[in-house]
Amino acid sequence: MTYVVTESCIRCKYTDCVDVCPVDCFREGPNFLVIDPDECIDCTLCVAECPVEAIFAEDDVPAGQEHFTALNAELAKQWKPIVERKDPLPDAEEWAKVRGKFGELKR
Repeated sequence: MTYVVTESCIRCKYTDCVDVCPVDCFREGPNFLVIDPDECIDCTLCVAECPVEAIFAEDDVPAGQEHFTALNAELAKQWKPIVERKDPLPDAEEWAKVRGKFGELKR
């Protein structure tokens, strides 16, 4: 099983999760992070660190967001690893509570 970054991360991109990942499995896109399922060791450390509760075990991804499992795998092959914490996006606080942000995802 792997962990999956879901919709809540879009347009926020808090990187608290990156700091605690022992295997550097996060990949960074323009306004979203993903987890490389081939690198994730299922340690669960990232889950508690995410301020927008965007990270779930593959089996626990919320209903309606199951497509994020395949999306994480796809984008992990395209995006570069992120290994250090960065500032969130400038308007992250405004977007943190917004739902239905999939259309905002930049690849």
